[in-house]
Order: sequence, then structure tokens, then C-alpha cells
Amino acid sequence: MLSTVVWGTGNVGRLALRAVEAYPGLGLAGVLVSDPGKVGRDAGELARLGRRLGVVATDDVDAVLGTRPDAVVYAASGELRPDEALADILRAVRGGAVVVTPALYELYDPRNAPAATRAAVRAAVEDGGGSLFVSGVDPGWGNDVLPLLVSGLGTVVDVVRCQEIFDYSTYDQEESVRFIVGMGQPMDYAPPMLAPTVPSMVWGGQVRLIARGLGVELDEVREVVDRRALDVTVETATMGAFEAGTQGAVRFEVQGIVAGEPRIVIEHVTRVHHSCAPDWPTAPDGGDGAHRVVIEGRPRIEVTVEATDEDGNRAAGGNATAVGRLVGAIEWLAAAPPGLYDALDVPLRPAVGRLGRRPA
Repeated sequence: MLSTVVWGTGNVGRLALRAVEAYPGLGLAGVLVSDPGKVGRDAGELARLGRRLGVVATDDVDAVLGTRPDAVVYAASGELRPDEALADILRAVRGGAVVVTPALYELYDPRNAPAATRAAVRAAVEDGGGSLFVSGVDPGWGNDVLPLLVSGLGTVVDVVRCQEIFDYSTYDQEESVRFIVGMGQPMDYAPPMLAPTVPSMVWGGQVRLIARGLGVELDEVREVVDRRALDVTVETATMGAFEAGTQGAVRFEVQGIVAGEPRIVIEHVTRVHHSCAPDWPTAPDGGDGAHRVVIEGRPRIEVTVEATDEDGNRAAGGNATAVGRLVGAIEWLAAAPPGLYDALDVPLRPAVGRLGRRPA
């Protein structure tokens, strides 16, 4: 049984608590939080499981890491605090833990990460004997292992396209929706997530990872961004009103250019209401989200994945699959030599020991 700590209990951390509880080879050994209002609360309550797990949340990082856990699921945000997130993660790696996280965009493809970041991680690995695996919650598997797997079914492959289609009205993170992505803001507002070079910073590593998996060299990575305004004011259940004339939909591509042509594309299509940009791609049944891989070539192959949580929410369901990928990698990483790993290194493992199993 691998003692496992979950660090952060927001949208991702809440799902990580559930995933750790569900894996037979993992034992929840600690929960770290930064919100004083969560200190002292049971992990089962924070995970919304409806039952206690007997592990109480704390903000005492020294005490938790001092127990030298086997693994840490780092679910705290790195979006607005990348340096702090990296420092936290390196601390856990130096303590000998296997760390899995979506928080460090630049390490989705470690080979193309900044040299200083790679050096810092490798030094922590050498000092403490831990390991690090970073994969996204957009979800990572939809932008690495799935497209590479599906591409192998084609005779001729012209373009590999990965799509996330998402209705933000169901997303429980208003600050990100309104201010980072810019939904509900005037059309002259400059959303930080859409600023030049930012999409490539976040998703460029996954484009490069796919290119490496396909054995091709990229000329460059390009960005294409489009935004649409709402025609009417809409009300959402989680975030209130979004006014007519404000941003209601965003579509962007991060393109890997091969021989002058966009051959590897990661595309995101997001809305706060289905009436905005109806000509853009939608989920097959008009639902609130889907992940799709399209292989243009001979034959043309299209695979759509729709994941829902117990409440039927696809946003949470998609995040849960991404968390499942990370938590599911812990046992493999614990058995592997210490190191810095990526999605091409870490196999997507079957649900060994979990078929039909529901934690008590």
C-alpha cells in the first residue's frame, strides 16, 4: 500500500481524493490545504463523498511531508503561481515521493522545457530519489496517448487534431471563466489565457510531445484565436448573468507546423451558452462537453469521448478522467527508477483490481 498525500482540494484535488480512495494499492495518508476554512475538515467531506475517510486536512506542509509519503498528488493551481507550485513540487520530490500533477505546463514535454526547470527537477530527483510526472487536465490523455494510439490505425495520416468542446456555464470556477478566459467581458478586454504566446505556453508542449511520438520535426508552433459575442443575455446556474455583447465563445488552435502545413492541432472550443457561435464544433448530442480526436487521412478516423460524473456533469467527468490518468500512474512510477517522466514514458494502465469495486 503506497501512502499518498493529496495537496490541494479544489476542482482537481476533490477528484484526486476520490481517485486515491478508489485505488486498491494506494492509501490516503494526508491532505494539504491553503484555505483556513478547510483545516480540520475530514477528507471525505472535502471530496463530497458523503462519508468520512478518517484523514483530516491540514496546512502544515512540514508535518505532512515529514512523514515521507510514497506519493503526492499535487492538485494546487500552478496557473497563476508557477514558481510557487514548482517549489512545492520539488520539495516533495526531494523528500523521495512520486509526484503527479497537472500544475506545470512547461513540463508536459520535459525535453522542450526551459533548461533551468529541467535542471532543478533533476537535481531534486538526485537529492531525494523521487519522481515527477506532469499531465494536463484538459485532459492530458486527449492530447497525447489517445491521438497517438488512434493515429496508428490510419494508412495515411495528414492531420492529427485534438478537440476540447466545453460549455463553461457548468464550470465551478468563476474567476477563471470570467477573468482568465474573458467570458462575459467586453470584446475589447484582453483575456490573459488568449494573449499572444500563452496558448502555446500551455499547450505547445503537448503538440511537441505528439510530434515526438510521430517522429516528425516541427518548423514552429503557431496560434489562431477567434472570439464571439453573445447575441442575448444568458443566465447560468453557477455564475449568474452574462450580458449581450460580451464575450460568449472562444475558439483557438495551437498548431504544430510540419513542412509549412498545420499537421498537429490542439483546438479548444468553449462557450457560456449553446446559442453563441452555433457554427463552431459542438458535442455530438448538444451536451455540455466532449473530447474528440480526428485523424484526417485515409481512412478518416474520429473518436469522441464523453465522460460524465455522477451528476451528469461532463466538465467534472473530463477532469475526473485526467485525474484518473495521474493517480493511475503512481504505482507504475513507484516501481520505476527515480526520474522525470512524460506521457510517452508512462503507460496508460488498465483498471487492475478495480472492476466492479466500490470503496466502502
